[in-house]
Amino acid sequence: MRFITKNLFKINWKRFFILMFPLIIYIFICAVSYSQAVCENIADNVFRLHVIANSDSTEDQNLKLLVRDNILEYINSISDSISSKEDLISVLEENLPVLEEIAKNTILENGYSYDVSLEIGNFSFPTKNYGDITLPPGYYDALRVKIGKAEGQNWWCVMFPPLCFVDVTTGIVPEDSKEILKENLSAEEFDLISDTSNSNTHFKFKIVEVLQNFNISGIFM
Repeated sequence: MRFITKNLFKINWKRFFILMFPLIIYIFICAVSYSQAVCENIADNVFRLHVIANSDSTEDQNLKLLVRDNILEYINSISDSISSKEDLISVLEENLPVLEEIAKNTILENGYSYDVSLEIGNFSFPTKNYGDITLPPGYYDALRVKIGKAEGQNWWCVMFPPLCFVDVTTGIVPEDSKEILKENLSAEEFDLISDTSNSNTHFKFKIVEVLQNFNISGIFM
């Protein structure tokens, strides 16, 4: 009798796992699909700046920041009236030769002869914190600046909505920048990226990031 009961117990547990495994897979796929959809919609409403240094040397990293500062200063001077991502891209496309010249002059003025290239495109970004705002991983439209060999550490910021001028060391994004985000995202999406204490959301974003890095997200999406 004890032998029969023991065998039935084993069979029931096997049946339980057989029945639960598809449910676990289904829940996983739903979670990843939901996170991917949120990431894509957020990316559709954001434009970023990506500056890549020649190398990781202290000198090259400092030069990267000087190039960044001068580019942002000019962009800030021509984008006061911009109220949409599309307008910003249009302005940047028109001023791309000027921005490239600013970058080249900054490099030369600081005693370097590196080449520099600027490109507006769609690029992969990891999860990134901007003060109390967290942007999920994904492919974002961005202005990419590559200095020299472009083998050094990257520097990112968000040009639309304007978060590039935020001092992230304070951990606070200005309310006017948040308002622009709110206008372009659903209430649920804004809550997700502004709730930096939500470990569950960050875990879902990390899953999406891992799948993107391995280029297998298409299996689940």
